[in-house]
Amino acid sequence: MGKHFGELAKIRGLVTYKISAHEQRAYAGAISNGIPNIFRRFRESVFKVVPPFIIGYLIYEGVEREHHRLSRKNPADFENDQ
Repeated sequence: MGKHFGELAKIRGLVTYKISAHEQRAYAGAISNGIPNIFRRFRESVFKVVPPFIIGYLIYEGVEREHHRLSRKNPADFENDQ
């Protein structure tokens, strides 16, 4: 048969276009569109991502502080020791 994988069947009414990998512009608009897009995405998602991290950190810090307070010995229990 001698046909390549993409040419095994003819489909009527379907138009395909191919462009060489050497003709594509992979980084077209990367600086003019990409950099502002990064800042826009950061602004849109920072208020969805940062508050849970802040709440989680405050809970963790409070639990660690309370654990440290509860694990200390009470000096009043050892006043009469010799």
